[in-house]
Amino acid sequence: MHLLSIDSLSDDQIATILAEAQLWFDCNRQPSRNDRRLDGLTVVNAFFENSTRTLVSFAIAAQRLGAQVVTLPVEASSVKKGETLEDTARTLGAMQPDVMVIRHGSTGAPAEVAAVAGCPVINAGDGTGEHPTQALLDAATLQRHFGRVAGLTVAICGDIKHSRVARSNAKLLRRLGAEVRLAGPPQLMPDGASALVVDEAIEGADAVMMLRVQRERLEDELGDSPGEFLELYGLTAERLARAAPGAVVMHPGPINRGVEIDGALADGERSLILTQVEMGVAVRMACLDLLTASRRGA
Repeated sequence: MHLLSIDSLSDDQIATILAEAQLWFDCNRQPSRNDRRLDGLTVVNAFFENSTRTLVSFAIAAQRLGAQVVTLPVEASSVKKGETLEDTARTLGAMQPDVMVIRHGSTGAPAEVAAVAGCPVINAGDGTGEHPTQALLDAATLQRHFGRVAGLTVAICGDIKHSRVARSNAKLLRRLGAEVRLAGPPQLMPDGASALVVDEAIEGADAVMMLRVQRERLEDELGDSPGEFLELYGLTAERLARAAPGAVVMHPGPINRGVEIDGALADGERSLILTQVEMGVAVRMACLDLLTASRRGA
């Protein structure tokens, strides 16, 4: 079994991950947080793009389950000598790891790795494709806060066009019964998609998830002056006031303060951003448990 996209998970598997994540979330707040169920297994983290939250949370998740963690130093690897992704995957697979966690700038790269790796592969973000574990942790965060996902209205705003987070969240949250509204500047919406005005998307929403502008993926600069994006499209106190009473603020990170979100809102009492980070460890523990179950005979 691989975890390459939200579509690769059955409804039962999603329910299992979300339920187990709540248990691990509570467990991770205890003084003793280690579990040995992955004792003797090896998890390889191969991140061809930069990461803080995803990389570290996968490492902590694996270690808390008792696994050995090896992080491929991509900048010092044979990739810099011209080795192909497929050859790198075959090489790592020959070392008999039990799980590979892959982040790559090319959409579909984790599926290429999964085809030759010989072990379960987890997509930790591929280009503008998907980021399934981020969507799972976002759903688990909403579930923990509201007690449910079904019936919620979630506004996802910002750079939708380049966001693998938005793509995975739209799939998962809708499967779980939430209404998902996507909004952003016209040039940052997917081709053929209508550009919902951010104010309209936030109106009455239970959760507002902001996305950073992925300027590293833009072919042309937006041409916005300092503060202009926040004024036109970002989350301000005035815009948040349009949301439902008790609405929460989310962001997958990294945050560009004063661009897509006012820093005071990111740190405010309605923010679940750090809860998302904490839930990331719990969800990834649940995913590693699920993907290694057959190898452990569990």
